[in-house]
Amino acid sequence: MNLKKRTIPILFLCSALSAGAQNKTAAKVEALLKKMTLEEKVGQMAQITLDVIGKGKDRFTSYEPFDLDPKELEKALVQYKIGSVLNTSNNRARTTAVWYDIISKIQKTAMTKNKNAIPVLYGIDGIHGETYTAGATMFPQQIGQAATFNRTLIHRGAEISAYETRASSIPWTFSPQLDLGPDPRFPRQQETFGEDPYLAAELGKAMVKGYEGENNEVSNPFRVATSVKHFLGYQSSVSGKDRTPAVISDQALREYHLPPFKAAIDAGAKTIMVNSGLINGVPVHANYNILTKMLKEELGFKGLVVTDWGDIENLYARDHVAKNNKDAVRIAVNAGIDMSMIAYNYEPFCDDLIALVKEGKVKEERINDAVRRILTLKYELNLFEKPTTHPKDYPKFGSPEFEKAAYNTAAESITLLKNTNQILPLAKSSKILVTGPNANSMRTLNGAWTYSWQGEKVEEFAGKYNTILKALQNKAGKENITYVPGVSYKMDGKYYEEYADKMDQAVQAAKDVDVIVLCLGENTYTETPGNLNDLYLSDLQTELAQKLAATGKKIILVLNEGRPRVISKFEKKMAAVLQTYQPGNFGGDALADILFGEVNPSGRLPYTYPQFPNALFTYYHKPSESRSTTEGVYNYDADYNPQYVFGQGLSYTTFRYSALKLSSTTLKKGESLTVSVEVTNTGKVAGKESVLLFSSELVSAPISPDAKRLRAFEKIELKAGESKTLTFTINAAQLSTVNEALESTTQPGAFSIQIADQKANFNYTL
Repeated sequence: MNLKKRTIPILFLCSALSAGAQNKTAAKVEALLKKMTLEEKVGQMAQITLDVIGKGKDRFTSYEPFDLDPKELEKALVQYKIGSVLNTSNNRARTTAVWYDIISKIQKTAMTKNKNAIPVLYGIDGIHGETYTAGATMFPQQIGQAATFNRTLIHRGAEISAYETRASSIPWTFSPQLDLGPDPRFPRQQETFGEDPYLAAELGKAMVKGYEGENNEVSNPFRVATSVKHFLGYQSSVSGKDRTPAVISDQALREYHLPPFKAAIDAGAKTIMVNSGLINGVPVHANYNILTKMLKEELGFKGLVVTDWGDIENLYARDHVAKNNKDAVRIAVNAGIDMSMIAYNYEPFCDDLIALVKEGKVKEERINDAVRRILTLKYELNLFEKPTTHPKDYPKFGSPEFEKAAYNTAAESITLLKNTNQILPLAKSSKILVTGPNANSMRTLNGAWTYSWQGEKVEEFAGKYNTILKALQNKAGKENITYVPGVSYKMDGKYYEEYADKMDQAVQAAKDVDVIVLCLGENTYTETPGNLNDLYLSDLQTELAQKLAATGKKIILVLNEGRPRVISKFEKKMAAVLQTYQPGNFGGDALADILFGEVNPSGRLPYTYPQFPNALFTYYHKPSESRSTTEGVYNYDADYNPQYVFGQGLSYTTFRYSALKLSSTTLKKGESLTVSVEVTNTGKVAGKESVLLFSSELVSAPISPDAKRLRAFEKIELKAGESKTLTFTINAAQLSTVNEALESTTQPGAFSIQIADQKANFNYTL
């Protein structure tokens, strides 16, 4: 068979079939839309949290077993025609059987008691696995996934999460999070792919395709619709705190924040969730230029735009840009919102929106456009034909196969940042003191969005997995491991509350061991409860580290944290440093295998790790931020002084880069440049290496160029002594930047390519 001859007809046939399916769906949507009343349409635009229709509305209280309230269910789904439900019951993970029972009842009510029989669209915050399903496979948080620099692992993780979400009868996940994470102060950096736009775009595409399938065929019962969030610029607030104002120029918004979202939209992402904050004083939920002009018109997004939690109400209650709730509804819907994540008080939204249409303050065509997007997704998900999926059809749920994938991701995420005199790997016969507040906690390994919103219920659900302590005991034997906490978290308090817990005993125990594994970091948090006032690691943990260092014993510092807390007060006294991020249920096992050399670490930092609280940079900072001393009367310099740089990550082997070659020293408009480099494993053990290609624009005007930018990456595995030549293709579009006219363009001039210690220059010409 000559495959080359058949390629074009096959691609044409697939495209034709896809177009045909879209036309059929569009026809169904238009036919249904014509039959709907205004009240039904508005109901479709409303989303409520599950507890509104459950028995017991306090989502911080456990009601076991959970059940639906028939009266509230009837009111919401029949009287008000509510089109979507989200979240879990009482902030607690449920089994697949309970999910099936709950959602089946919801769909039966919606489809049998309403004349148009429109199914409910159920959504969930599946952040690093199916968050709210007991027994689901928990992967590392996104920041750890980013550290793998491995598209294949991210794609596979999303596939598994989609499978397990559908096993829970849920077809819609509020993931991936494609906000940039450039600010280590922000309480959701762990949910991002880090600070780099290109890395976030590439891994975001992989995750969207993993969730939705290569052709975005979400009718497949093993796939889910994604909700890419939070459009746009969410994690760049001035204060570094959640849902507080950001000041971002239009140029910076397009240069750094937009590319990951554009990539996800181009990859077919079905829905977008909106930034809860303000940009340049304007709440994004009220910003017509961002939601309609940029997102829907410029980017051509045809999917559903949903608010974040309660954010239309916030236009009135928090931001004071609306005079009342009705005014807030008018502003948001006219700005481009299609569905309101109301959460609780849905009656005012529905009543006010109906009134606004009747008064002519919101055009019915705007309503039709929103409902058209909602119905299209429901048809694409095949909810009209199959409103629920059954757990019995998902035999791989929580399987060893899925757990191995989570372990693999954790193992490739853990990043070795320092290894003085090759103290690692350790001998299993070593006598080890394990200490620190993160040493014996499944909660801290997972982070928030694990069985509950803030992760406080992890220990209840994750008892069968291994903490760092238990994993080390399993590897080296309990007789070789001494455990004294030293510091512990107040688990019923706020994330930063902790207390000295046998600190003096920990210091005393250090005298009888060969090495100390010191496990420091953070307890779990997300969103506003995770805001902080001091980026330094806590005083108690710092005290523990310094007292242990004073014993003279070698210390392996294991960081288990959602964001890089500053450790410069004691980092120089640490013999080795590993960043585990929040690696999930298999993070303890993966770490133990790395510490004892059974796995060669290969993670790389997806952000810049700061050395001081007032020295916060991204690696693509401007030249003025990293100048050498200026001579003259007023001598000064501008220090770029991170603790660890973006992309840093050590291995138990060594890699040599050589023979960097460019196909030409001139890149012309419309052409491509081929870049090749040889990588050799010069050590004694096999290892994986993330090969990162950066470019630098040597001169740019009038906007000063970035120091460098990641333009390509690939992860490879090499046996000891093995060499491999990698080839990358670069074109002008990949080198473009956004100019003062907000156009993405590449200026003629000199550029530099850098891969590890290899550099080469070329010129771009029109």
